[in-house]
Amino acid sequence: MCTAVTLQTLQRETFFGRNMDFSYPIEPALYLVPKGSAWASIPGKSSFQDSCSCIGIGQEFRNRITLVDGVNEHGFAAAALYFAGYASFPQPSAAPGGPMLAALDVVRFLLGRCASVQELRRLLDAVRLVGAPDPVTNTVAPLHWIAADRSGACAVIEQTEEGLHIWNNPIGVLANSPDLRWQLTNLRNYMSASPTQKPSAQWGKVALTPFGNGGGTDILPGGYASPARFVRTAYQKSFAAAPANRQDAVATGFHLLEGVALPRGPVATSRGPLDFTHYTAFLNTASGEYFFRTYDNCQVTTAKLPADAGSRARPVRLGALNRQPVYATL
Repeated sequence: MCTAVTLQTLQRETFFGRNMDFSYPIEPALYLVPKGSAWASIPGKSSFQDSCSCIGIGQEFRNRITLVDGVNEHGFAAAALYFAGYASFPQPSAAPGGPMLAALDVVRFLLGRCASVQELRRLLDAVRLVGAPDPVTNTVAPLHWIAADRSGACAVIEQTEEGLHIWNNPIGVLANSPDLRWQLTNLRNYMSASPTQKPSAQWGKVALTPFGNGGGTDILPGGYASPARFVRTAYQKSFAAAPANRQDAVATGFHLLEGVALPRGPVATSRGPLDFTHYTAFLNTASGEYFFRTYDNCQVTTAKLPADAGSRARPVRLGALNRQPVYATL
């Protein structure tokens, strides 16, 4: 479970954010990956070299960095979300022709070489997306991806049994299953949602008035399932006041994602563990700035892709996301 959203300021700066919802224990950290970095997706079968520097959140296993969201020097941003029941990836041994790219490495691959959403098709047509177990769950993660660039263009990448699809995403929102086309069609069930409400209604001889503001949103779904989170985020984004500046955009973005964040307890998996929002991250594609906070620490921390990132010799772990909270006193 995860939710992602894009947002633009009045100055047309594009922001990109996501909730990382997961039931497995993870130790996310922030990484700086300089261009020129070489890495293997399927050891012994495919290797790549990054042509762009990027900053991203992920985790390192056996000296190998897996990124789940990030932004590069060109302002291209991407994130991976679960797509259970729909994602389909062949095993490496069953994928003929061309270099193989594990689905878990798509974010790293794109951040390392993509400058815009327009380039997605060309880059992904040159590789074969395959399934490889991730080190956290020891299973092939069923993923799809959302990408955005400085222009505000947004796309979703989904590989199902029907093949690879790259969809234009006009609403700039993504959750989990079903696929993006279904989620966009489902919005039609909520067309009557509105920031305002009827001042009154007459039922026979009885005059009815709303309890207060918000009556126009009664139709919106309130659960945590993917379709409900998609609808609520799409509605809130569509009617939120356009951020006046960068600071306003960060505040607005966190508030949008708060509406679909998961506390520990309300959602449990069939395996037993609780699903919850480990972190919320928002980034500015124009400046390469990251803003994030974690479940146990509501203080927003920021980091930035430095201008000289490409001069680094190797990837750098900037630090863990999980930190002890510090409370201000008055």
